[in-house]
Amino acid sequence: MSWVTKTLSSTLGRKLIMALTGLFLILFLTGHVSGNLLLFKGDGGQAFNIYAKFMTTNPAVKILSYLTYISVIGHVIYAILLGRKNKSARPIGYAESGASTNSTMASRNMGILGTIILIFLVVHLQSFWYQMHWGDLPFVTYDGEEYKDLFSIVTFAFQNELMVAGYVIAMIFLGFHLSHGFASAFQTLGLNHKKYTPAIATLGKLYAVIVPILFALMPLYIYFTS
Repeated sequence: MSWVTKTLSSTLGRKLIMALTGLFLILFLTGHVSGNLLLFKGDGGQAFNIYAKFMTTNPAVKILSYLTYISVIGHVIYAILLGRKNKSARPIGYAESGASTNSTMASRNMGILGTIILIFLVVHLQSFWYQMHWGDLPFVTYDGEEYKDLFSIVTFAFQNELMVAGYVIAMIFLGFHLSHGFASAFQTLGLNHKKYTPAIATLGKLYAVIVPILFALMPLYIYFTS
């Protein structure tokens, strides 16, 4: 067995992959929420549709998209593998005295939070990503150039109260997941320092609040303004 295989199959190696894919997905979320802020522009979706076309046609963005898909799959697979290994290491349940004081709710329920987010992601991809690439979308023209009108799909989806509520609730779970995952990733990579670790923890908490709130505001804004 090569050292690469040994590393990837070890607990430490799996945690490293979880950390690296998690940080990459955090970068993706940052870019995704930044681009989707165009939904607030109030121009009938023009800026958003132009942005959507750029994101689906630019070669560099396509490469990043493939890396994102790989990161999602890798993050999920290694989360399952780690969960099974941890469970097998403790086959007999034991009383966890003081568990709630020694760890956060998010850290104790990362598997559940991740599963809910994965279900949301599947629904989200089917509702928007799949429709963008293969759906029967209408077209709009700006300055003589045609664009798929993804904005109309987003607007239609967020007229549904259940869709809006589900999206907002999913962002709450995402916030909890990020609140532990952000700092945990840096810790796994060994980036611990008494001077910088508190700053990373604070940044992680802010990120876990700001980004999900921005995402949650989008369906609410469209629902109440369209």
